[in-house]
Order: sequence, then structure tokens, then C-alpha cells
Amino acid sequence: MSSPDFDLSDEQLRRTQSVKWTYAGPEVLPAWVAELDVAVCPPVAAALHRAIDDGVVGYPAIDQHSGLPEATAGFLADRLGWQVDPARVFATGDVMAGVMLTLWALCEPAPVVVPTPSYPPFLAAVPWTGRELVPVPMLEPTLEAGWMLDLERIEAALAAGARTVLLANPYNPTGRCFSRPELEGLRDVVLRHGARVISDEIHAPLVLPGAVHLPYATLEGTAEHVTSLVAASKAWNLPGLKCAQLIPGSAADAALLAAVPPVANHGTSPLGVIATIAAYTEGLDWLDGLVAELAARRTQLTELIAVHLPAITWRPPEATYLAWLDARGTGLPDPAAEALSRAKVMVNRGSTFGTDDLGRYDGFVRVNYGTSAERLERVVKALAEAWNTA
Repeated sequence: MSSPDFDLSDEQLRRTQSVKWTYAGPEVLPAWVAELDVAVCPPVAAALHRAIDDGVVGYPAIDQHSGLPEATAGFLADRLGWQVDPARVFATGDVMAGVMLTLWALCEPAPVVVPTPSYPPFLAAVPWTGRELVPVPMLEPTLEAGWMLDLERIEAALAAGARTVLLANPYNPTGRCFSRPELEGLRDVVLRHGARVISDEIHAPLVLPGAVHLPYATLEGTAEHVTSLVAASKAWNLPGLKCAQLIPGSAADAALLAAVPPVANHGTSPLGVIATIAAYTEGLDWLDGLVAELAARRTQLTELIAVHLPAITWRPPEATYLAWLDARGTGLPDPAAEALSRAKVMVNRGSTFGTDDLGRYDGFVRVNYGTSAERLERVVKALAEAWNTA
């Protein structure tokens, strides 16, 4: 098993010029946006170097000629047991571009249900497409279960006129892998109301030991209403290369998407296509090493929180490298702001993951633990400095 290289210095990471490491200035330790602090997967790097040597900087090949649909289908079958027809795999610039394309091309111009806390771009994309956003707060964790979909409220929203559910599976920011009964319950609600599901499965390769990911599209009875989005961008840390894959569940939906004008679905990078194919076909050992590293970081974070952040409650995620921390016990109205001002560490504000009084998350933060063990310890100790002395 190859080992991903997390032992990059702060200076090396700043030289990548990513938004994570440039947004807040050189004095700030970033632990916010969903980007790994890791060196490029070697097979992906080699493929990109070959592509540059070959001058691959023009417009990307059409899907039928690129090899991307076949690589995607092979990866999903081998890794997730998800059988996908390559003819139904469409390249798109990124997952959010695919979400908005699906809303425009396949979904009624009706309200859209988004469970909260939610990946913030979901909350912005829905009104941007001219549709009403209907936030539905998830059920908060109990001793027995993590954050769960509130199927009763989702059904009420669909009964009131909503016609699409926008789902992250695995879930961002809580890291849940939804159970089969939970997803089947969502399917049954959607079928009763003739609605659709857009399922963002970008974190599916990052399921940690002890959990299982179930793609929504593999459930019986979902084909006619589901559109799925996948990408190598999170698992192999390639968001800047702009290549995701959109997978409609039915031949009819595939025909509708194939008929949209190219201007409606542009932005895929030829280097992104090449990197994604390399990741899906040659980067699996590296991915195994990454999952093992993230499992170790999750354990480390659990231990660090127990020692340094006694006021914090959380449930360790089942997938992703994102931790959703309940910092309400600190008594701080905005713990992320305190972390930045007092200790120069940047985490995501919980308030950006919800939109109304039913789903406000002001006392929460999202922390990215996809970094080195040394840097993660610095992050947690900085949070302790800010929150335990406020």
C-alpha cells in the first residue's frame, strides 16, 4: 500500500496558492475548506506531467472519445458495487455545476428541499437557479444515532409543493453514511410525491473503517428519479482540475442531458479528465493509504478533543475528513470567529451551514482534519487556546 505524503510544511502548502492556504494570510493556520494537505498522488502526477509534455491544453475530447465514462464506471463497480452504464456518464466542470445543470434540465421549477446543516454551496445554488430553497433541519444526534434525515419534515415539504431533494451522501458536514432503512425511507417519500433526488456522492471513496456507503442510485425504485454526481476531486485532492461526472438514472434523463447545448455544460478541463482517469485506474493503492491515514487522524482528533476541548461534543465521522463540532458548550456566540481572532486558526462557521431559525448552527464549527498529525495537534491546541480562555 502506497502512503500519501502529508508531511508538507506550511511553506510548501502556501506555494500551492490554493484558497485554503492564501485566503486568510500567512499568519493563519487553515483548517476550513475541504482540501487535503497532501502531496499529489504519484500516478496522477505522472499522468499530468505526460499530458503537459504532450501539449494537452486544448478543449477536452467529447465523452465518447475521452475514456472517462469507462474509467468512472469501472471504479464505481469495483469500489462501490455500483453498476453504471458508461453511456450515462457525462463529464461536467464540477459537482456544483452538475447540480445546477440537473436542476435546470431535469427538475421542475418548484421548491427544492435541502437538509441542514448543509454544504453551503447547496444553499446558494438553489435560489441561483430560480427555485425556492426549503431547508429541512436534520434530527440532532442521540446516544444511539448520529444526525439523521427528518423524513416527516421532508414529506411535509414535498406535500406542500417541493419537487426535488438535494442530498449529500456521504453527508457533508456531519460525515454520516446513511443507513439502508434511512435511504429507503427517503426513496419512499420521494416516490409518493413524484419528486426527484440529486445525490452528491463526491465523498463516497472516503468511507472510513467501520462504515459502509450505499449509493442512493443502487436502491430499487430510484432509477426514474435520481441523478448522481461523483468526482475524484475530494478523494485525490484535485478540485482545481475541474472534472466531475454526472450520472442520470434513466435513459430518458440521459437523452435530455445529451440534448442540452454545450454552453449549458462546459468547464471540464482536459487535464482534469486525464487526472481522473489516472486516479480511478492507477490510484487505488494510494486511496487505500489515504483512508488509513484519515482513520488515524480521526482517532488522533478524538484523543485531542478529549484532552484539550472538554466543552466540545461531536460524533466522529463515518466518512470524509471533516469534523462537525458542537461548540455550544463553550458559551461563545461565534466560536469560529473567536478561533480566528484569538488563536489565528481558521475553521468553518456553523452559521453558514443553515439558513433559518429552525436550522441555525451558530454554535457549531466544521474542522478539516485531512492534514499531518503534527498540524492537526496545532489546530486543536489553537482552538483550545481560543475557546478555553475566552
